[in-house]
Amino acid sequence: MIDMSDLFWRASLQDIKQGYIYRQQSEDFICLICGKSFSNGVIYPDEGQLYEAKKYIKVHIARSHRSAFHFLLNLDKKLTGLTDHQKTILEIFYEGYSDNEAAKALGTGSTSTIRNHRFTLREKQKQAKVFLAIMELLGEQVPKKNTFIEIPRSSKKVDDRFAITEQESQKILAAYFKQGLNGPLDSFPLKEKKRVAILRHLVKYFETNKNYTEKEVNAVLKPFYNDYVLLRRYLIEYGFMDRTQDGSSYWVKL
Repeated sequence: MIDMSDLFWRASLQDIKQGYIYRQQSEDFICLICGKSFSNGVIYPDEGQLYEAKKYIKVHIARSHRSAFHFLLNLDKKLTGLTDHQKTILEIFYEGYSDNEAAKALGTGSTSTIRNHRFTLREKQKQAKVFLAIMELLGEQVPKKNTFIEIPRSSKKVDDRFAITEQESQKILAAYFKQGLNGPLDSFPLKEKKRVAILRHLVKYFETNKNYTEKEVNAVLKPFYNDYVLLRRYLIEYGFMDRTQDGSSYWVKL
């Protein structure tokens, strides 16, 4: 099962801009807008043309969603931070209107107003870059106190906020391992407390005082979830496992 919300928020900026991701483990291209997938190696016929999967998903996005730009632009204001007026202006700019044409389309009658809008949006872009850098640095910061798990480099903070009772843990696991605790995992939750409960359970399937190759780690995790790479990464990020810098060796953190 593909959790589209989780898939979208885990995508890189470049993936979000193009509107799709490529998953190596399943060898398919997935639309971040609707979740439709196209298998690599399959030829897709369309209106007398034949398309490889990578080209066809672009055709799909253009026909079904107009563009990734328009999809993102029309997301809720809580996500974009844009007013309806700003969205209209951005769409006009995206269509390539000159300042004079944009002024006429908006009915302002003043190109200086349009230039001011362009300046304001560029300033907003600068602020977004700075804020993104701040948040990424914050995520990489190693907490110095109130932790019960040592946090590896570039990892998330797992502290007392995620302390849960055995009863809570069992309830979470039952909700996400509907076919039993040996898997599969129905989906991977967005809430960190639930993630930690699942990761604590998964790490039990690894032996302590043993080094694993990346392939061996994948083999343990694959039966639990189709996106086992995600599970492997979060086991590292949340401090349940560690690895060498080159990723040649993994082990459970005691």
